[in-house]
Amino acid sequence: MSLTIERKVRIMNSKILLAAFAVAAAATGVARADEADGSQNVIQFHGTRTRAEVAAEAVQAVAHYNPEPAGSRVLAMQPSSVSRQAVIAQAAQAMRLGQIPSGEKSL
Repeated sequence: MSLTIERKVRIMNSKILLAAFAVAAAATGVARADEADGSQNVIQFHGTRTRAEVAAEAVQAVAHYNPEPAGSRVLAMQPSSVSRQAVIAQAAQAMRLGQIPSGEKSL
């Protein structure tokens, strides 16, 4: 007798589970009820220039293209009135006097 009760319980549980899956499947179908291409989300743009004007501007931009970013060139070296040895001596003097931070103090 207990076997038939267990079978009935299993059948009831499987029916409930199947019904839950059916409801879930139906809910996902409702959630996706939308246009396939999503065209309502596209920004509408109406230009005032003609296609020929835009094409001419593109041709001019390609003709005058410069791959170097603005300001990327190194400036020419400026002439100095101080010798290299004098600059090295000044730097050594500043380091000895603690005017130039070094090590962890430089952070």
